[in-house]
Amino acid sequence: MLAGLVFFLNACSNDDNQTVETLETPVANAPKDVNDHGFKAKWNYVSHSKSYLLDVSTAENFTSFVPNYNAKEITDLNDAVTGLTGGTQYYYRVRAKNETQISDYSNVIAVVTTGTSNIPEDPTFLKVKVNKLANPFFVGMAIKASQLTNGSPYDVILKNEFSSISAEYEMKMDQISTASGVYNWAAADKIVAYGNANNINVHGHALVWHNAVPQWLKDFSGTDAEFAAEVKKYITDVVTHYAGKVKSWDVVNEAVDDSGAMRNTIFLQRMGPNYVKDCFQWAREAANAAGDTSLLLFYNDYATSANTAKQDKVFSLLDDLKAAKAIDGVGFQMHNTYLSPTKAQIEADLNKAVAKGLKIHVSELDIQVNQFNDISAFTNERRLAQKAKYKEMVQIYNALPAANKYALTIWGMRDNESWIPFSTELNHPGNDWPLLYDSNFAVKSSHTGFLEGLD
Repeated sequence: MLAGLVFFLNACSNDDNQTVETLETPVANAPKDVNDHGFKAKWNYVSHSKSYLLDVSTAENFTSFVPNYNAKEITDLNDAVTGLTGGTQYYYRVRAKNETQISDYSNVIAVVTTGTSNIPEDPTFLKVKVNKLANPFFVGMAIKASQLTNGSPYDVILKNEFSSISAEYEMKMDQISTASGVYNWAAADKIVAYGNANNINVHGHALVWHNAVPQWLKDFSGTDAEFAAEVKKYITDVVTHYAGKVKSWDVVNEAVDDSGAMRNTIFLQRMGPNYVKDCFQWAREAANAAGDTSLLLFYNDYATSANTAKQDKVFSLLDDLKAAKAIDGVGFQMHNTYLSPTKAQIEADLNKAVAKGLKIHVSELDIQVNQFNDISAFTNERRLAQKAKYKEMVQIYNALPAANKYALTIWGMRDNESWIPFSTELNHPGNDWPLLYDSNFAVKSSHTGFLEGLD
């Protein structure tokens, strides 16, 4: 009986030790009560923990700490962090503690205090800083032909800040093709000539998109084979026309729907499930025939970072194109918000493309701050949160291997000209401020965030 009692006590002791040794890692939550000088840090309860150790820093890697917040011991599930500076980026993390046992660090939460630091925005030109990097990339801007008047504010900013341009709409099929074999090149030619004359890369957007089908092709009454021949002729003629002048093309745009299935477009209906590969092969053949052997061909789509089903289908499509040696890169549109997708989601998405050896174009970047229509003016809190999200996006992109970098393109110059506000497609009923410049062409904190992301 004595031996049994000793065994039982030892077993209990071992169980207790095992519980302590496997102290779970806490989960830090979004902050509450953010103000000019502080916020409330929050985290989830961890079984068997007796206290928590809170770190607060201005550095994401916690190389320094806010005074009194280096492993500050707390017995509650939150703490009011005070004495901070307005308009400043902070980070916090926690560990659970049970006597001598301490858990791993939680996830890191970023928070920007409200108010302003009264520090002026960084006036450095984007491409100047990018071109000083060990592995530079194109900094792109979506533009309209009407903006390219010599000496206009658009012209001045484009020449100073950007090394690549994409036509917002004027190089799409329904803008160029007026009938079978009949083309209106005027606006597209102006855009391409502007880029070529000013040593600015021109990215072609886009050869095939279901929302830019000209009426004559929608109404086409020929056979499916004849329909495909018309698409091939269009792709061949456009790629040939701009051979050596347009350095890259989005060949097919948004072929996958949000459910993870192929989008049920006129191209899928009339050309079959291999139409995407056909379009890429026709573009490649046209470029080679025109002597343009360095043309880069991209597939472009949106919302793959947070939508696993869509992401899986897009990468399946990319696998087929890669196997056929028909594709060079992938465009991630990144019409994001200040809350989502998360850094981890974006990194995972882009790294899948890196693993496949594809060039990466963040092709249509803008960051909404009013997706819930809960503000009527651009607040300091949202301004700084947007700055942090732009910084995060640029940091993620800049960290990619040199061989996978192509361009990071902002989808529009001024907030008041963005497609986001009042967008019925996005169910965005109110105003927004998603870009790098305000309505007066002045740089915003988001522009400074872009620059900081390059550090």
